[in-house]
Amino acid sequence: MATRIPRALTIAGLDSGGGAGITADLKTFHAMGVYGMVALTAVTAQNTLGVRAVQEIDPSIVEAQINAVVEDIGVDAAKTGMLSSSPIMNAVAHAVKRWGFPLVVDPVMYAKSGDPLMRPEAMETLKRVIIPLAKVVTPNAPEAEHLSGVKIKNLDDAREAARRIAEELHPEIVIVKGGHIGGPESVDLVYFRDTGEFRELRAPRINTRNTHGTGCSFSAAITAGLAKGMDAWDAIRQAKELITMAIQYSLPLGHGHGPVNPMSWIEVRAYRYDTLNDLNTALSPIIGKVHELVDPQDNGGIAVALPQPYMASPSGIITVTWRGIEMGLPINSVRHGNGGKLVKYGLGAFTKQLGLRALAVVSGLSNVTAKAKVKLSTYEYEGIGDETTQISNALDNAIKALGKVPEAIHVKSLNDLVILGKSVASVVDKVNLLLS
Repeated sequence: MATRIPRALTIAGLDSGGGAGITADLKTFHAMGVYGMVALTAVTAQNTLGVRAVQEIDPSIVEAQINAVVEDIGVDAAKTGMLSSSPIMNAVAHAVKRWGFPLVVDPVMYAKSGDPLMRPEAMETLKRVIIPLAKVVTPNAPEAEHLSGVKIKNLDDAREAARRIAEELHPEIVIVKGGHIGGPESVDLVYFRDTGEFRELRAPRINTRNTHGTGCSFSAAITAGLAKGMDAWDAIRQAKELITMAIQYSLPLGHGHGPVNPMSWIEVRAYRYDTLNDLNTALSPIIGKVHELVDPQDNGGIAVALPQPYMASPSGIITVTWRGIEMGLPINSVRHGNGGKLVKYGLGAFTKQLGLRALAVVSGLSNVTAKAKVKLSTYEYEGIGDETTQISNALDNAIKALGKVPEAIHVKSLNDLVILGKSVASVVDKVNLLLS
């Protein structure tokens, strides 16, 4: 019996910049383990700065695309994005009614740049024809204002808007997204029409301008969850987790609003797995010698960064202490180790665009530091500040003085020897040299 593969369809426009529309949707489907298909509604000439041109697809071709994939491959759930005209909306509605798959509606009205993506006269068609077919509709605050007539300034306004959309337009679930509503958290309000229940999804507000494709990726993640047979609430909760991570690891591309990164949902896990394996393999030559590196405060150890763009945050740095290694604990059980000092050094070194991916810290052991001054190119640094500040400044000074990145830095004020490398294997080789 063949394995069943969840299948999801995006009915949306093409963003030539790759940040939103069907490109964002397909990335999200793939990240969530769902086979993605496309019914293209429009082609936009677009980048991070704005939309330059739009070419709509003939409505009959839009409908033919939907019919073609359903008849052969099948669709477990679908979503709409950019539906720019009433004829396109009517064609989509006809196909959705014919096939009856669950539908998530992202009522796209404007690009992130503010450029319009829907003809003004199509607004009533969206309300009358498309949204009543939705299992879930996902407006942001400005879109919810257009759909409900309620001016949204706070969460109470968002609740009223969600209630009106549900009662007047009849989708099953309304999510008024919180990205445009102020406050330290991004709060999405989820309203269930059948029960009249409100639920909230909260996440810390992330300070970035790179939010292009947020709505597309969020609605695509809900669609993927539904395609996999998840309960609607579970699919929505998981989508919130994915989009929060996608914003956290958004991509600083272009000169405007860079794209979110839905692939982080799987890439962080995959890179972490590979990095832990690399760490475990690299440590084997020094396992029997690690006791020589343990200081009384257990300050030393190894820090390894995930590849870009993930190394710029503490969660992108894997750490393990010498004592943890000495005790024989599995690497993956101690990967956060003494995260404070090791992570701080990592943040200062790995984000310098010098190609550094790993470091080892030997703390308070003058005999090892003395060996480093003989066997490695070691830069002596006397400064102030925390570990992040000191290693960052030390690297700047060392490069000016030596014309290259040193193999090690002795942070004298903290009595730490920081051994640097482009890989964990190269760092362990240097540590092994100091233990010979």
